[in-house]
Amino acid sequence: MFFLPPCPISFTTVVIPVKSKEMEQRLNFYQKGHNALAGMYALSQYLSKSPVERSLLELIHFRVSQINGCAYCLDMHSKDLRAAGETEQRLYVLDAWREAPFYSDRERAALAYAEAITKLTGANVPDDVYEEACRQFTDTELIDLTLSIVQINSFNRLNITFRIKAGGYKVGEHAALTT
Repeated sequence: MFFLPPCPISFTTVVIPVKSKEMEQRLNFYQKGHNALAGMYALSQYLSKSPVERSLLELIHFRVSQINGCAYCLDMHSKDLRAAGETEQRLYVLDAWREAPFYSDRERAALAYAEAITKLTGANVPDDVYEEACRQFTDTELIDLTLSIVQINSFNRLNITFRIKAGGYKVGEHAALTT
């Protein structure tokens, strides 16, 4: 027969309250930080003329925003991608792109590269990921892709820090920042 010794620790049910209060925006850095963001807006204008396909940059922005958990950017980029003709299937499966058959070699290289830069595992981008990106992109494209990844990571962090509310974005709303 198996006996458990008496346990000196009493177990009680702990109820952790869940906040039902809606997340409140801390401040609107798009308005109050306009001058501070001038460099990022200039980078957006530069990247709008990049030889890297706009659809690929948007797909990368969506994936990086998934990794970082930026609801505002996920809302924005999913709307812009769908308006540009991206399929629901590719958006739904993007988190598992390695196992999905419907991403091109170029997209796969860009996704791996974006994930490596975003996560910086081991504080560097692995050689095999960088080398595959170099096979798929010209030097100029690789620079632009890198800048785009760095920029979306920055916007993700700003939106998360200042709790920019998701859901109200209208397709093309930020297009003025790139023209």
